Amino acid sequence: MAERIRSFIAFDIDKPDVLERLTEAQRKLVETGASLKLVNPENIHITVRFLGNISVGIVNKIYEAMEKVDFKPFLVEIKGLGAFPRLSFPRVIWAGIHQGADKLQNIFEQLEPQLRKLGFQPDPKGFSPHITIARVKTGRNRAELVKCIETLSNEKFGEITANCLRLKKSTLTPKGPIYSTVKEVCR
Repeated sequence: MAERIRSFIAFDIDKPDVLERLTEAQRKLVETGASLKLVNPENIHITVRFLGNISVGIVNKIYEAMEKVDFKPFLVEIKGLGAFPRLSFPRVIWAGIHQGADKLQNIFEQLEPQLRKLGFQPDPKGFSPHITIARVKTGRNRAELVKCIETLSNEKFGEITANCLRLKKSTLTPKGPIYSTVKEVCR
C-alpha cells in the first residue's frame, strides 16, 4: 500500500513577538481552569486548506497547484479571540485575521478548483481565515473561559508577512502533532 501522509496547506506564524503574544493569550485561557489542549507555539499557523490523508504520489501535483496561485507577499494582522462553533459553546478557540483576510480568501479560491481536479472534495465548512490556538476538551469552567475570550476579543497580537504558502505534513504523536514542511511556494 502506498505511503500516506496527513497534510494541509498553510502559512506559518513564525514571527517571535506575535507568537509570544499568542502564547500569553493561551496562558490567560489556561488560568480560567478550563480543560484545554493548547496548540504548541511552533505549530501555530493559518490553515488555507486541510487535505487529510494523501498519498505521497500526489504531493508534486499539489505543489503544482500551489505554484499556480497568484499572490504577492502581504500583511496579515492578527487581532482578537473568538470560538467555533459559537462563543457560548466554545470547542475551538481562535485568533482572528483582520487585514489580509481577503487575500487569504483569494488564495483559497484559487487553490480550490485545482484541488478538485486532483479529486479533493470541497471542504464542507468552507473557508474562514483564523488561527487555532486551543481546543476545548470538556465544559469545565466554561463561563470563566467565555469571559476570558470576551476580554481578549479586541486584543492585538501583531502582524506577519505571508509570503510562503506551505504544504505541511502532520505526524501525530502521543505528545501532540509534529508539523514539517513538505513543499513551499515563496514569493
